[in-house]
Amino acid sequence: MSKTFKALRHPNYRLWAAGALVSNIGTWMQRVAQDWLVLTELTQHDAAAVGVTTGLQFLPIIVLGPYAGVLGDRLDKRRLLIGTQSALGALGLLQAVLVLSGTAQLWEVYAIALGLGVASAFDAPPRQAFVSELVGRADVPNAVALNSASFNLARLAGPGIAGVLIGLIGTGWVFLLNAVTFGAVLASLTRLRTDLLHPAPPVPRGKHQIREGIRYVRDQPRILLIMAMAGLVGTFTLNFQVTNALMAADVFRAGPDAYGLLGSVMAVGTLTGALLAARRKTARMSLLVAAAVLLGLATIVAAAMPGYIWFALALVPVGLAAITFLNLCNTIVQLSTEAQYRGRVLALYMVVIQGGTPIGAPLVGWIANTVGPRWSVVAGGLAAVIAGLLGVVALSRRSDGTLRDQLRAAWATRRATTPPTAAVPVVPSPSQGDFQPQTTTAQPAAHVTAPPTATQSPNRRAPSPRPEPA
Repeated sequence: MSKTFKALRHPNYRLWAAGALVSNIGTWMQRVAQDWLVLTELTQHDAAAVGVTTGLQFLPIIVLGPYAGVLGDRLDKRRLLIGTQSALGALGLLQAVLVLSGTAQLWEVYAIALGLGVASAFDAPPRQAFVSELVGRADVPNAVALNSASFNLARLAGPGIAGVLIGLIGTGWVFLLNAVTFGAVLASLTRLRTDLLHPAPPVPRGKHQIREGIRYVRDQPRILLIMAMAGLVGTFTLNFQVTNALMAADVFRAGPDAYGLLGSVMAVGTLTGALLAARRKTARMSLLVAAAVLLGLATIVAAAMPGYIWFALALVPVGLAAITFLNLCNTIVQLSTEAQYRGRVLALYMVVIQGGTPIGAPLVGWIANTVGPRWSVVAGGLAAVIAGLLGVVALSRRSDGTLRDQLRAAWATRRATTPPTAAVPVVPSPSQGDFQPQTTTAQPAAHVTAPPTATQSPNRRAPSPRPEPA
């Protein structure tokens, strides 16, 4: 099997990926339909209302995300995901009923958006951490990249399908189709072979477990830098479902099909970036910084495009840079975190990457209402450039080499021979700038480093780079 798709050799991952793809297509259809419903049917092109709707879906994760991470470390992640996915499907069905019955009001859409946010807050951290249980630590980088490829393949198809269906049958039926697609991911979760999973040892109930997770992150400079950069980008830049709707409807005077097409065109770039990430052998901090700067510059260029076609084409490099940035953030955080803290650390990461949206999305809408939609796009681009410059400063202080040397190394192609031994990624020391597989000779089970015991310090690292069990 090609190294691009090596995670698919795991039967459980194949099941999960198939169900997630169908569900993600429905989710993107729902997002397009929801924004279009608020913008054109429930308001008179009120950009702030669209921003509030989007913000409400991400508000709960600020409060509930850390608790979701604790639950993800304590409970069986598969069972937890069955519950959260069922709740998300039920809310999609409720939204469909309200719209199809002709009784939907703006406050009801706000309430459902908030409910979706609550369910998503408990869903996202265990879903991110569940990847390592499906494939094992050796294939985590590839599985994370393929997850992004699946998500963006859905993003490529979902908005375009939604735009056509909204014009043909209306937003209500699109919401109903989204509710149906949750059956696919629920079927995949119930059919997984539990004997092939690689579960992390459950963390027993205890006091101050959220505080332990925060303290663990605080003592990891690399993770702190990633969260700072991701917070800026997530709050002010990754509001494309709002800005694309505004650009399509208010700048280019286009309909729902053209709005949906913008999401599909942008997904060409994100899908390309995800597939490139699946082939990447290393996850470098310097490449993460470069991706943030390129994302900001590409977004600013897109804002200046004179016509709809030019704007759509400019979204391709925006999507590529965005997914490269997010993939590197996710991969480095997962591989930098000990197994017993992974749920809590990923929960904090999700709080950072999504929790700023309740601030950023309404602010983007206010900027669009005040000075125009183009300036709301420019503001997001500037935030990404600032995030990249923050990374430049941090890396320059911590590295002996110059930034130019780091960027050259990040883009250099490395070729390594593959001896007939197991290749597993290892967590580097704080002085290392990349995450790459290290080939080690397979050892008997007794020689594998055991998980830290309760008496060990949560921040203590193993004295050797042996892989810990997933």
